[in-house]
Amino acid sequence: MPADITCLIVDDHEVVREGLRLSLSRAPHIRVVGEAADGASAVALAQRRRPNVVIMDVRMPGMDGLQATKEITDSVPETSVLIFTAYSERSLLGRGLESGARGYILKEAPHQTLLRAIEKVAGGEGYVDPALMPSFLNGKDRDEMLTAREREILQLLADGMSNADVAGRLFISQETVKSHVRHILAKLEASTRTHAVATALRTAIID
Repeated sequence: MPADITCLIVDDHEVVREGLRLSLSRAPHIRVVGEAADGASAVALAQRRRPNVVIMDVRMPGMDGLQATKEITDSVPETSVLIFTAYSERSLLGRGLESGARGYILKEAPHQTLLRAIEKVAGGEGYVDPALMPSFLNGKDRDEMLTAREREILQLLADGMSNADVAGRLFISQETVKSHVRHILAKLEASTRTHAVATALRTAIID
């Protein structure tokens, strides 16, 4: 994790941006380097400023946050995107992570949770707001969090395969495998691959 974390705030509501900016000003190691009110502006600003973290709203006029996330992660891969949205949109978790976001946090999250999420994604880790997890931990819902490809990879990991083995079996790159594993860990709130496999076996996501 960088010692000084630079952030870009993206939300179409000025009051939300102002609240975030004030909240982050209380953290000496976090510096806001820009704000955007829509997806297209966010992409352009991220490409210019290259922040460590983009705090991204989902529903915005024009280009939405998910499309902007994909464009930013494609064009500025060193920048991590943290989806920042309302609880009613929790069903977008999977789509948000699939678009390339490293984390997902609720707008109502406490200050310390927001800081932890920013620090985690700035360090290249995944993060899912703990308040969201109960919604996904009930059997079917949790299973639906993972894409078919993610379940396939998780099953191969459970069989003892390494990233290289999985890449060879599925004819994909090791970087792609690592990306899938990162999303799996974030979605299952697991700290390690072993933890993810144990959770998946316990909840019958995999056999």
